[in-house]
Amino acid sequence: MSETDGPDPAHRRPEGLDDATVEALGKLSEALEVIENARGFLYGFHRLTGQADLALGEAVGLFRDAGHEDIADRLETELVGRNVLEGRWTFQIVEEFDDGYWTAFREAERRARDELAEGRRHLFEAEMKEDRRTHGRRHHEALPDDRSTPDREARGSR
Repeated sequence: MSETDGPDPAHRRPEGLDDATVEALGKLSEALEVIENARGFLYGFHRLTGQADLALGEAVGLFRDAGHEDIADRLETELVGRNVLEGRWTFQIVEEFDDGYWTAFREAERRARDELAEGRRHLFEAEMKEDRRTHGRRHHEALPDDRSTPDREARGSR
């Protein structure tokens, strides 16, 4: 692999780093990506739950306007503003997750990369790209080509 036809230096395996370690770091990175995805779902849950509570409040008003005071009162006292878990609204769940598990997971992954791979990220994926791409073929380049970036094409060739 030449200097210009392969991963950039930040995605090249440090000298002496063995295949088993690169694979283990890749699996740890994969696990972190799953946690990041789960975090996105948690934020989605947070947003949807809040949106539902606001819509519920509107429904209470509509029931009142329609003359159904008992139903409006019951919904308002039993559900509007209710904790989704004991003592917690979803913002508290998100904060606890972020400050605890998510932060610890990210730090553990970063620490392993720092100790084993000079902090380099995605080594497993960079090597997989090298194995899977067709060298010399358009759209299979190792790195972006300044001449083919969308920004440059939008500006025209200057």
